[in-house]
Formats: sequence, structure tokens, C-alpha cells
Amino acid sequence: MEEQIRQALAVLKAGGIILYPTDTVWGIGCDATNAAAVAKIFALKRRDDAKSMIVLLDRPEQVVRWVRDVPAVAWELWEAADGATPLTLILPGGQGLAGNLLPPEKTVAIRLVQNEFCKRLIHKLGRPLVSTSANLSGATTPATYDEISDAIREGVDLAVAPEMEEATATHKSSSIIKLDTDGGFTIIRA
Repeated sequence: MEEQIRQALAVLKAGGIILYPTDTVWGIGCDATNAAAVAKIFALKRRDDAKSMIVLLDRPEQVVRWVRDVPAVAWELWEAADGATPLTLILPGGQGLAGNLLPPEKTVAIRLVQNEFCKRLIHKLGRPLVSTSANLSGATTPATYDEISDAIREGVDLAVAPEMEEATATHKSSSIIKLDTDGGFTIIRA
């Protein structure tokens, strides 16, 4: 695992994009503070850059660095979801991230990742990791590495070894809840 982390870290620090396992599905990722790398992902996926992408963090205390005012209910939701279905929260007031990663309203979708490879990589990177499903825009989200298209595999700077996928991966996208500053919420994906 250490060698895979070292290789992925080198690619991310150089502004590259990687194909890697998460606690849900395989993702395409980059340093979430690097606008040029984020643009590479939009181009690879053939995706409209008005659609935002999820960012992964390795531990809860990192959230306050990237979100101006975290709604109190966010902590309760993440705590309730811990060890259950992976949960992504769309939070208001994203900050410090690549401008093309944030929509006009400056929200940011954050998931506290459980996959050990991801946690260690994000910790060593010291910044959030973009995570978007490993498919072309509009195509079905691949559940496993074997279902990822050649276009995606060949379009990244590094494909992490399939052995880094954990047996606990859900093979389906995370639940998503959008939180408002006033305490309101919208379930985007259950």
C-alpha cells in the first residue's frame, strides 16, 4: 500500500489525476485545490463544469478548514452515519478549494472517507481529494474496477492497483444530503 500511496501522491502533487478505490465506487480524483487538475477531470469525463464534484476528507476536524460555517447538524449526521452507508453532505460556504470545483452558490460536497488507502493518501496530501465516479458523463457508474471503461483507465495519469479496493466497498454511490445555513435540508440521493 505504501508504494501505491507514494505513486499517487507524486501524481497529485504534480497536478495529475488518478483512478482510485473509495469506500463506495472507484473514483477519478485530484488535489481539490488545483484548478488545472479539476479541469482535467471535467475534460476526461466530458462533463459540464457547472456540475460540482465531491471532495473526500480523512477526518472530521479537517472540515472546518474548507467550509466557512459548518451547520451543527452536519456533525450529528456524520456521527449517525459512521460505519453505515457512506454519507456526503453538501455544505454552504466552501472555501480554499479550486474555483472551478465550487458552483456559483459556493457549496461543497464533502464525504468523510472510510477506505484506508484514501484516508492515508489524503492525510499525506494534506488537502481534500476530488472524487467523482469513474465513468464518462451520462454513462452508468461502474460498480467495480473491471467495469471501468478503457477511455477512463487510459485518460488518467495513474490507475491505483485494483488490490487497494477494500472488501467493505459498497459498490454504489453515497447518500447525499444538502444542508442550508438555516438548518433546513434536502435529500439529494438516498
